[in-house]
Amino acid sequence: MKKTVGAIIEKDGKVLLTKRNVEPFRGCWCLPGGHVEPGETGEEAVVREVREETGLYLEPVFFMKDLEEVPRMHWLAEVSFFTGHHYGQLDIDEKEVQEAGWFGKEEISELKLAFNHKKILDRYFEKNG
Repeated sequence: MKKTVGAIIEKDGKVLLTKRNVEPFRGCWCLPGGHVEPGETGEEAVVREVREETGLYLEPVFFMKDLEEVPRMHWLAEVSFFTGHHYGQLDIDEKEVQEAGWFGKEEISELKLAFNHKKILDRYFEKNG
């Protein structure tokens, strides 16, 4: 089973989302994240992925695990989601990310999100207002 990570990065009541520039879900919004490399911990992977995709540094705090399944893609992954303090300047990697933005709960409900990120964000907002 694949292992992946995602980051819920919040600033001023809004969450950072990136618009994917790669398949699957090209053109959809998602949480920054990606695959865990061999020998890497989830914390190391989320720090690396956030830095690569957004230019931000994340001090990760574990939030939750979820099983992500997309049958049409034959995709099954165990995903660890992290929150945490972040710093640095937003600077996207255009190979992977078309654009990035900060979105409030209401705005997110209107976006087309990749994977199961709507469900994860619903849980996050339930716990964090």
